[in-house]
Amino acid sequence: MTQHRIYTMSVASVYPHYVAKAEKKGRTKSEVDEIFRWLTGYTQAALEAHLVAGTNFEQFFAAAPRLHPERVLVKGVICGVRLDKLVDELAKGKLMEKILRRAGA
Repeated sequence: MTQHRIYTMSVASVYPHYVAKAEKKGRTKSEVDEIFRWLTGYTQAALEAHLVAGTNFEQFFAAAPRLHPERVLVKGVICGVRLDKLVDELAKGKLMEKILRRAGA
């Protein structure tokens, strides 16, 4: 099966679009970063290092320190990537507690 081209794209090339989408709806870059960190287990410094290095999505997810076990609760995926769905939820105004599938949300 052929892999979707998103996996060969650098995270840094798509990241500004995630931030712009969120900011257009009154959300913040900080919230986008929180989603990235929640999903992957990266620290902020490690996330920023991957953006600078031009890491592609395949490498980014393969090297993630700890993919969040609750990620399976994200029912929608775009091109097999849950990150897109999470950013969409952010832009639609969902509370972070619900986006990050926190208990009691």
